[in-house]
Amino acid sequence: MTAQEPGGKPEQSGVDLARVALRAAREQARARGDAARQKKQARRGGGLRSGARADGRDPMALGAAINRLLTERGWEAPAAVGGAMGRWPQIVGEDVAKHCEPERYDEDERVLVVRCDSTAWATNLRLLAPTLVARLNEDLGHGAVRQIKVQGPSGPARRYGPLRAPGSKGPGDTYG
Repeated sequence: MTAQEPGGKPEQSGVDLARVALRAAREQARARGDAARQKKQARRGGGLRSGARADGRDPMALGAAINRLLTERGWEAPAAVGGAMGRWPQIVGEDVAKHCEPERYDEDERVLVVRCDSTAWATNLRLLAPTLVARLNEDLGHGAVRQIKVQGPSGPARRYGPLRAPGSKGPGDTYG
């Protein structure tokens, strides 16, 4: 006869503990056997196998790999704007594209900076900016570009050399 614990349950003897341990070991072995059986079935053709059909182990196409990288890194908007910069003549028209070209895109402020070759074209593009923003957002997705910052032509680079007076700013000194 077995002794009883204070709570009213009988205390298990060595033979009973052995039976419980054996039962637990059999359940674990059965679970491991099921896992091994599933692996064998997968190898035989029930799951992972090499062959004509695509699976997760196959190499990715270059386009799919690039799209996945863009998505993982959060580069969709800058890449889309870069694509729009490449298609600038189709977006704004050939005539405008001859005189104005996009320089850079600020992702944080969503501002596209465009440089024009004359002040007249810069003024013209400033007037067209709201239309271009709408056209770009239609192409790239809503809110990709908030503003187009138009810059006019830049002056020639300042040259410094032995014939310059110290502190001189070049022709700007004379013409203001």
